[in-house]
Amino acid sequence: MLRQVSSRTRCIALICGKCSKKVGGGFGQKGKTALAKMLNEANGGKKGRKAQLLAIETKCLKLCPKGAVVTIGASHPGTWLLIQPGTPLDEVREQMGFGARTRKDDQI
Repeated sequence: MLRQVSSRTRCIALICGKCSKKVGGGFGQKGKTALAKMLNEANGGKKGRKAQLLAIETKCLKLCPKGAVVTIGASHPGTWLLIQPGTPLDEVREQMGFGARTRKDDQI
């Protein structure tokens, strides 16, 4: 028997854990926060199926760029993104197809 569970998630991002460790965080205000953590914290405290943007850190995705983190947006699996450390949060969200954060995102 299959059951369905409702979710508020509009975008899922798969983030290479090995790349994230290699760049030593590299995101956030101080440049020490991992990309997955930064994206999940931008959800206004919502986690799991209640989050609009769900960032999941995976094992190695076997691309291994120098000085970047590999990210796959579930809505566009044919396009893999190489995100440089220090890239602003709004730019990352826009490139993943989620768009810049708005006040309306906080209300949902």
